[in-house]
Amino acid sequence: MLSIGSNLGDSRAHLQSVVDALGARALGVSPLYTTAPWGGVEQQDFLNAVVVAADPDRSCHDWLRFGQQCEQESERVRTQRWGPRSLDVDVITCDDVVSDDPVLTLPHPRAHLRAFVLVPWLDIEPDAQLTVDGRRVRVDELLADIDESERSGVRLSSMGLQWAR
Repeated sequence: MLSIGSNLGDSRAHLQSVVDALGARALGVSPLYTTAPWGGVEQQDFLNAVVVAADPDRSCHDWLRFGQQCEQESERVRTQRWGPRSLDVDVITCDDVVSDDPVLTLPHPRAHLRAFVLVPWLDIEPDAQLTVDGRRVRVDELLADIDESERSGVRLSSMGLQWAR
């Protein structure tokens, strides 16, 4: 599962480029959400979505490389941690792999803290679970544990993404 976000340039087009690059590998695409920035850096709001994708020929590291390639094609520049970006593609989960690999930690180590990941994920997979601290936890329970001010900062956008179902 991939989390995608953008707050520079044509954000919707940047997010759409990921869905387009996935093609038939995209099994589900959430609605777009406008979300307050996370991480304490002053910047404009993001557009965020979640994409469930599958390809038996891709490893988890292949998904990481896919995301990095999409970011490069959107001319992402990494100048400030949690700063503005044209495109951010994070691998949140991959085939239920749990790994502390420093290149690709799975599940994403902060996914359970981010309403902008959990809210759109529930749109696609209402019964989703995430491994946190070695145990499987329902995503709706994780979301309930996040401060209301952060949850309310995730607002359904009037824009959407196109994908072939």
